[in-house]
Amino acid sequence: MDPLTSLIAASIAFVGTHFAMSHPLRAGMVRVLGSGGFMIAYSLVSAATMAWMYFAFVATPAGAPLWGGYSEAVWIVASIVTLVAMVLFTGSLVGNPALPAPGAERAALGEPGGVFRVTRHPMMWGFALWALAHLIAAPTARTIVVALAIAVLALIGAHLQDRKKEVLMGDAWQQWEAKTSYWPKLQRILAVGLLPWIGGMAVWLGASWLHKGVEAGVWRWL
Repeated sequence: MDPLTSLIAASIAFVGTHFAMSHPLRAGMVRVLGSGGFMIAYSLVSAATMAWMYFAFVATPAGAPLWGGYSEAVWIVASIVTLVAMVLFTGSLVGNPALPAPGAERAALGEPGGVFRVTRHPMMWGFALWALAHLIAAPTARTIVVALAIAVLALIGAHLQDRKKEVLMGDAWQQWEAKTSYWPKLQRILAVGLLPWIGGMAVWLGASWLHKGVEAGVWRWL
């Protein structure tokens, strides 16, 4: 199997197993393995398929971009999109009713603040915007495969998460849906508060500094 074919297979496996274990297989696996066993199995499968994606990606030649090019304007746009993605992601780690944590239902009944004023799925949209930034900056065959896989997992996963939470949390999640938006209202991103921006900036700077293959983010111009 050539590296690109392996990367496509790995990406399908990564996305497919996430969807399968999160939705149609979840109840049966929890019944057989228990909640703890399910989380262990879920984590192991996720780690294995992600490792397969990583090694297949590294083994696939970068190649030339299939459209556009590596212009400075493109990198500026991609860097800004990635920063917004990191702000949404880091802001989603606190007070997120979608996360399986104590107090999730109480959080869903409260008023949305921070990044939840932008979208009720800030983590998922963070991943989706990360994928978009990479499609903008480096539209090579291997990057397109990975970026599309992440975008599909994030955006379809967010929709399926709504359906699952409606069943699990009932009226609390329906109220949360009524107060929030699936689609991001990015005009509100500057008003999400200081902490998401501090956290997002730190992750953005760190991740772009560690970026392999090509300098990314602000480090490209320093």
